[in-house]
Amino acid sequence: MLRAHLIDDVRRAEAAAMAHLPDGALMQRAAAGLAAAVLDVLGRAYGSRVLLLVGPGDNGGDALWAGARLAGRGVAVEALLLADRVHEAGLAALHAAGGRSTRDLDDLHDAPDLLVDGIVGIGGRPGLRPEAVAALEAYADVPVVAVDVPSGVDVDTGRLEGPHVRAALTVTFGTHKVAHLVDPASTASGALHLVDLDLDLIGGPAVEALQPDDVRGLLPRPGLDAQKYTRGVVGVRAGSSTYPGAALLAVSGANTGLVGMVRYVGPAHVADTVRTAHPEVVGAGRVQAWVVGPGGGDDAATMLAEARRDGVPVVVDADALGHLDEAAADWVLTPHAGELAAMLGAEREAVEAAPLEHARDAARRWGCTVLLKGHHTLVAAPDGRVRVTTTGVPWLATAGAGDVLAGLVGALLASGLEPHDAASVGSWLHGAAATQAAAGGPLTASRVAVQIPQVVRETLAGLG
Repeated sequence: MLRAHLIDDVRRAEAAAMAHLPDGALMQRAAAGLAAAVLDVLGRAYGSRVLLLVGPGDNGGDALWAGARLAGRGVAVEALLLADRVHEAGLAALHAAGGRSTRDLDDLHDAPDLLVDGIVGIGGRPGLRPEAVAALEAYADVPVVAVDVPSGVDVDTGRLEGPHVRAALTVTFGTHKVAHLVDPASTASGALHLVDLDLDLIGGPAVEALQPDDVRGLLPRPGLDAQKYTRGVVGVRAGSSTYPGAALLAVSGANTGLVGMVRYVGPAHVADTVRTAHPEVVGAGRVQAWVVGPGGGDDAATMLAEARRDGVPVVVDADALGHLDEAAADWVLTPHAGELAAMLGAEREAVEAAPLEHARDAARRWGCTVLLKGHHTLVAAPDGRVRVTTTGVPWLATAGAGDVLAGLVGALLASGLEPHDAASVGSWLHGAAATQAAAGGPLTASRVAVQIPQVVRETLAGLG
């Protein structure tokens, strides 16, 4: 499982490691990994030009030592020093290897092929000083490799406040940080490359991200003595005259083979549409979980009340979220930012600026799992645990995709997964299916649902 830790945990781990290692050993490991990653991006050493943007901290030192290694390989390396004090040993190493440095932006030679962002590190405040902004603007078309984190982001919250680096690649050390995974800062990190420093991280992770092996271990599998009822029955209460397609999509997400039976309860004409597409779907009866709300319109309140009476886990989505007065611990709420803002009495812009904070707040307030949909979907538990979904593509921002997700999460709940696992596994599968279905281009929600069984097969086979 991919884990991201807070600044204090990283600093404690680094201090413990440095107590048993020669002076500067951690920085040399970091610099070696950074230099190798930069060379991979460049594709060649001789003839390439790299500009280091160097601040006062250890990230600046990492950049300088990496620059020395690059210069030794034949890369033309210049360093723009953006602070009165920089890492002296790193600067001396750069000069000894043939690199040059300056404090004057106008003194730089030819335009570089790549920038290395060593401006500020994990202890830096959000935003950048004017001289750093000027340097970035002067080379706005040049790709950036960030050292540890893109400078200017809020590392522990994922917030973006003020100017910041937008990296093509971020080379991080020891462990991932919250800003690498959580929006909106995750969008500034680009691709991620972790350099292992063999740190002993004692504290628990601030956020986690499931990987294929984790999903494989959590996916429900039928036993040899399985029958349709023991595998789980999920019910869907969704759809209306205005939005009949929402019911069809929610059922499509539920009816992907992960449970033994799917029931649909809704308007008769919608039920006919659902059963034409999914003849194996049946009507009212006992279920192990409900999915309520997609396209429910004026009937959403009634749908929610009827599902509540059964005393089973409920996925509350879309229109039903507006009628939520209380929730049980085994429920999953699946809002997007606008819906969560309405639930919390906040502005949508505030939720989008700090989704981690608001998802945790909602999970504590409602006492259940909250799945906040977004570029990187967050699944927050009432005890503060958060998983972030890193699968998916921008094409997944399409009408009906959330209906499919709600149905899928409901099926996983009915199969016996705990709410936090059902929501995070469902979100992972949903994103992976969208990536496959899109194949680099546009897709529709229906195509996502169709692709889910294939993703499950590949994940179970260890092909993910």
